[in-house]
Amino acid sequence: MGGTSERTEVVCGIDIGSTNLKVVALDRNGRVVARARQTTPRDPSDLSIDAQGILDAIEDMIIEACGTEYIVAAVASAGVGEDGVLVDKNRRPLGRALAWFDPRRTRLFEELEPRLPSPEGIGVNTNPSHTLIGWLWSSRQDNSGSAASWAAVTDFASCCWSRRSFISDTLAARTAAWDMRTRTWLTDRVEMTLGSSDLLPEVVRTGERVGSLRSARLSGAGVLAPLATVVAGGHDHPIGGWGVDQLQPGAILDSMGTAEVVVAQSPTAKVPRFGSCDVAPGILSQGSTLLNVTELARNVHWASQDPAVAAALQAIFDGSQEPDEYVHSESFIPGGPGGVRPRYAHDAPAAPGSRASAVAGALARSGGAAIQSVASRMPHGAPVYVAGGWARSRGWIEIKKAVIGTDVHIIPEPEVTAVGAALLAAHAINWDIPAGMALSSPAGIA
Repeated sequence: MGGTSERTEVVCGIDIGSTNLKVVALDRNGRVVARARQTTPRDPSDLSIDAQGILDAIEDMIIEACGTEYIVAAVASAGVGEDGVLVDKNRRPLGRALAWFDPRRTRLFEELEPRLPSPEGIGVNTNPSHTLIGWLWSSRQDNSGSAASWAAVTDFASCCWSRRSFISDTLAARTAAWDMRTRTWLTDRVEMTLGSSDLLPEVVRTGERVGSLRSARLSGAGVLAPLATVVAGGHDHPIGGWGVDQLQPGAILDSMGTAEVVVAQSPTAKVPRFGSCDVAPGILSQGSTLLNVTELARNVHWASQDPAVAAALQAIFDGSQEPDEYVHSESFIPGGPGGVRPRYAHDAPAAPGSRASAVAGALARSGGAAIQSVASRMPHGAPVYVAGGWARSRGWIEIKKAVIGTDVHIIPEPEVTAVGAALLAAHAINWDIPAGMALSSPAGIA
């Protein structure tokens, strides 16, 4: 394999998703020059996560992406906000991470909720998915007494590479045990779940350089630049939103995948939690990250159990069939957080096309309400960008535009979070990369 001097430097963004792991490499011009993807490794019996397995997979993908042409100058990782593991003094995981959607979390939350102290200063409405429930589960495992610290799955590889235990502040905000105003842990919540605040790593700001990138595998493969740097990433949706904010300051990102997540970077510092919106620290700013999550794919899946409705929904979403007047009705009631089941109203129409229209309209209004909620805390006229697989469904986008009453801008790049993380890495090492170029690739590489 060629020496490092023969390779072109790139920055790598990593997206650790619930379903897939992605790596994107950007050159100094902001072009996506390489991509790699793998299924997120999970235990088939309970979908828990092997953090070491994720680290190994990420290194495989970096080596694959670099091939014989590229060398990594900096890397940042973004991903799921609430999964994590206890590790020993050598950063070896002491067990598997409880997935944020694992049903065991609900039982633990029901046990814990009556005893939880008042959530002063946190930016989330505590629910079973948040990190402190994972802490409670980890603290009850047989080998928890050997723990030296706790690590977020998203930050785990970066902690290993940099030899530094840390958690990004956008992930600390997802724990439901961190006060954003004072940037301190809520000790009472930590101690009744994790057991000791001494197990918590230091909190660093997303986008901060945390150390040199040291990996025997990556070095042996010849894909590390001499001064390769690890940059703190964090929660996936805020990082994707920050990337779009670099494209258009003040923009709102509507990311539509398994869930519909509306996110923006507000210039206002320490915005208190409001309505259904969560709040986290701003990225590379003194402002705030605003985040609103609504159900999307689960509702479509439920309605699609009827094959005739499924076919009509597909036709409406791809634009080959116009929705009927039931698109404006209340005939479909979407499911919500905590596993609340979707349902049709008692007077819902029986015709599949009308039912599909009602589903499409209800979900468009739900997402529109999330956009309007975030927009209420943003400067007037904030542009809306859409991304994710649903952004390529012509009929769905037309319905969305009609509901929110404004145009939307479609981002062609399919991996907005990974590109956002790569842009963070570039910023940390003073590469001036144009976000417009980085987010413009519709598929493959530029």
